[in-house]
Amino acid sequence: MSWITNLLTSSIGRKVIMSLTGLFFVVFLIIHLIGNLQLLADDGGTAFNHYAAFMSHNGLIQGMSWVIKFLFGLHAVQGMLLWRKNRAAKGQKYAVKVTNNTSFAGRNMALLGMLILVFLVLHMWDFWFKMHYTELTTVDGVKNLAALVSLKFSQPLYVGWYVFSMIVLGFHLWHGFGSAFQTLGARHPKYDGLITGTGKFLSIVLTLGFIAIPIIMYLKH
Repeated sequence: MSWITNLLTSSIGRKVIMSLTGLFFVVFLIIHLIGNLQLLADDGGTAFNHYAAFMSHNGLIQGMSWVIKFLFGLHAVQGMLLWRKNRAAKGQKYAVKVTNNTSFAGRNMALLGMLILVFLVLHMWDFWFKMHYTELTTVDGVKNLAALVSLKFSQPLYVGWYVFSMIVLGFHLWHGFGSAFQTLGARHPKYDGLITGTGKFLSIVLTLGFIAIPIIMYLKH
């Protein structure tokens, strides 16, 4: 079991965990966006409500949801530990100057990650917790989660906070996707352009996709 300890405590091991869990969450975000886009259907929220009900009652999906929560927690904890170790290595005054060749996202991954963590905690409270543990009105025998989402997205400050958080997520993905492949040793000059391009494409598409939903719903009110 020593290899597990080394994986969880060494800098290289932590970076590998960050990379694997980060790539896993890219897949999760793609699936999550596809589901959320049903909010834009002109059906009074029926499609999204049935999608949410299915996701909430399917045993396999519920089991996976706890795996996702665990992996995200692991990703967040390992990220904070790496940030603390890097800060300690550089000194409290950041004696080692970051070069101008480093992107904004690359220089601020820890800050971006913390902002995403705050967003996710609030997001889970607003929707996941209320879907599972509070009484919501029902339509066609399923909880009307779409109505709750619509209510939230009728508030300009909430929409602004959501859009800001998705932009932060986009910057995090912009740097993190390519960095994950580099950490895993999967980058090669022959494929660097493809990996970088794919990361940028996914960052833009996911960011715009998640941003479009609250803005469109707000404008419909």
